Amino acid sequence: MSTVVRFSPDLGRWLTHNLNAGRAPQALVATMLGQGMNDRAARAIVSAYVDARQRGAAMPADAIELPDEAPARPVARLAPGTRIPAADREIVVHSRGDDPVFAALGNVVDAEECKAVIEMARPRLKPSTLVDPMSGRDVVSDKRASWGMFFRLGENELIARLDRRLSTLMNLPLENGEGLQLLYYPTGAGSEPHHDYLAPTNAANRESIARSGQRVSTLVTYLNDVPAGGQTVFPELGLAVSPIRGNACYFEYWDDSGRVDARSLHASAPVERGEKWVMTKWMRERRFVAAGEVMRPLPGL
Repeated sequence: MSTVVRFSPDLGRWLTHNLNAGRAPQALVATMLGQGMNDRAARAIVSAYVDARQRGAAMPADAIELPDEAPARPVARLAPGTRIPAADREIVVHSRGDDPVFAALGNVVDAEECKAVIEMARPRLKPSTLVDPMSGRDVVSDKRASWGMFFRLGENELIARLDRRLSTLMNLPLENGEGLQLLYYPTGAGSEPHHDYLAPTNAANRESIARSGQRVSTLVTYLNDVPAGGQTVFPELGLAVSPIRGNACYFEYWDDSGRVDARSLHASAPVERGEKWVMTKWMRERRFVAAGEVMRPLPGL
């Protein structure tokens, strides 16, 4: 069985022109998604044009056939087993799920590392922002009452050690990781449900995806014990992970066929007593290049 996907001849001419001009297929897909096209259809149309161009065949006129998809189970990047070697320590797997890929982990960081990272972050905290979906700009929002900051990849010896450990655990190259984000939630603070993957609804997100690919997975590590509240909540899955120092929750939401999983929707429940410190690592499809960054050799990690 297959589905016929129809598109305008103008789109075909635009694709031919841009491919001949040397534009990357992924960038063309991102532009089409930004105009509201279905993800699977956009990728299939671009692939059909790329394939025809490589074979020297006639380009599709105004339609392609899209084979019906068989349901596929996600393939976890996280290593199997109850204990995972991760560079300089062994990570404990308390629980995990396969569809979607999720794991609750222990022994990710030790008490001294937690304390040191918090103290390094504290003087650099600023009110947390959210990305406005239409403009792509970072804006302060009442939907997230936390404070945050970012470390540069390999910024110092401790951060470099954590970057190596987490990239090994997440089973993707070190350079695919964004810099570690630290978030501080005082009593009463939390965040509303959101996705970590980038929606191509604005130019900033589309450009980021074109540079570095989509976000693939997230690791949220808890740097202190929260007496009450502060759980990481997954409303679509019926899960809530308690913030215990040194533990983490890991989840994936992108597969190799370019699909994102909306079930990764998550939030931080309000902190009822005490405060909450978390460290987040996001991984990309390929090397992370920040806006305005010049490609250069990685620091000695």
